[in-house]
Amino acid sequence: MSVQVQNVFARARQGELRAEAIIVGYTPGNQTLETRDPFDESVIGQVEACTEEQVNLAVAAARASFEQGEWRKLAPADRKQRMQAWIALLEQHREELAALDCVDGGKPITECLNTDIPETINTLAWYAEAVDKVFGKVAPTGDDILGLVVNEPIGVVAAVLPWNFPAQMFAWKVGPALVTGNSVIVKPAEQTSLSAWRMVQLAHQAGIPEGVLQLVTGLGEQTGMPLGLHPDVDMVSFTGSTEVGRLFLQYSAQSNLKEVVLECGGKSPQLVFDDVEDLDAIVDDVLAAAFWNMGENCSCGSRLLVQKGIKEPLLDKLCSRLSGWKLGDPKDADTKVGPMVEPVHFSKVKAMVEQAREQGARLRYGGNTPDLGAGLFVEPTIFDDVRSDMTLFRDEVFGPVLAVTEFTSEEEAVSLANQTQYGLAASLYTSNIGRAHRVSRALKAGTVSINCFSEGDITTPFGGYGQSGFGGRDNGLEAMEQYLQKKTIWYNQK
Repeated sequence: MSVQVQNVFARARQGELRAEAIIVGYTPGNQTLETRDPFDESVIGQVEACTEEQVNLAVAAARASFEQGEWRKLAPADRKQRMQAWIALLEQHREELAALDCVDGGKPITECLNTDIPETINTLAWYAEAVDKVFGKVAPTGDDILGLVVNEPIGVVAAVLPWNFPAQMFAWKVGPALVTGNSVIVKPAEQTSLSAWRMVQLAHQAGIPEGVLQLVTGLGEQTGMPLGLHPDVDMVSFTGSTEVGRLFLQYSAQSNLKEVVLECGGKSPQLVFDDVEDLDAIVDDVLAAAFWNMGENCSCGSRLLVQKGIKEPLLDKLCSRLSGWKLGDPKDADTKVGPMVEPVHFSKVKAMVEQAREQGARLRYGGNTPDLGAGLFVEPTIFDDVRSDMTLFRDEVFGPVLAVTEFTSEEEAVSLANQTQYGLAASLYTSNIGRAHRVSRALKAGTVSINCFSEGDITTPFGGYGQSGFGGRDNGLEAMEQYLQKKTIWYNQK
């Protein structure tokens, strides 16, 4: 491990890590929450418990900065330059950021180093390059009229983040919101605030104005709700549970009808047809969809729909390959599966495993909760014979639990796949190109991957159908649209 990583781990052992509000002119207070390492539940530091008072200060500073125009009035090329300076600092601190997400969220350090933080930096870099490549329009008119359609930043944006991908979700929201000229207030999840705090510090060091990017930390009821209700917040971009997403819609209705963009839960299907030529070739993708990031992933492929005749050989291969997935301390480089993020979530996932047993699903792999540290581990678990009326088929687990259901025909497969209130993602495996086209169009999901598990990349929009959210998309140029509003300027030259 590098010096940066070891330094963070050492500070965590001493309980010295900290995240606090970063607000113009504000001195952090003494009201704090403990933040714990999910592996052993040791206290690794403190997070400031902000309240409505701090939210009001941050919103006032963001509004003043936006109206003054210190950021939005900059030429896009100048915003790009400062973003690139920030990205250079993030590159220098990438291993520190990876270690912070590891100890804060229980995420395997290898995944943080190789995926989360590189993708975080790549996202911000991509939007920095895109800032001067989004144009307005000139309307087709007669010679005596000039009609312009211009894009303007929406104003003060609250970015409310989940705990499962702390740094990546920061970049998904802050990147497009910043480059389009908005003033942004970030509210990270109270369980995982450390990397967001460090990234905001580095942004200011790079020359992004303090009023343009601020941070409030703390509990959702004390910080998230005041942001949602504040009449001077123009937009909330939220990733998290469907339950909390509903609350932000209520907050908007109760206040200023601020725009709300939601990316919420999922119960994504994986469809495997019997014309797949090589089952061995798809095993790693099926397992990654189900168990990557401990299943704490909105697009998790938590329902495996398999055509009759190939279910048993496929399950045998999945179980055999899973035996090589090491559970353990996320700080160890060879750990593949870390703990659940906190005791409350662990109890929820454990209860759903027990309920699946009680409802008659057949356990094929795992199902145990070994005490490897603080006892927050759930083994990668596979249940077979899961019927569509079972809770495990319908409800999001957000843990490493895969529900297997058999089908006999293409029509039945699509019907089963679409029997969900969600529609975030889906995967299908087939060697028949016609079937691939038919089924991908029939699936009610925002992203469909064929013969792989993928959410696309930074160039493609990510979001869902149904109760997986609405109002906009993360990633792609489409993400920039949600942070902009259109204005028509009509010149009569008579």
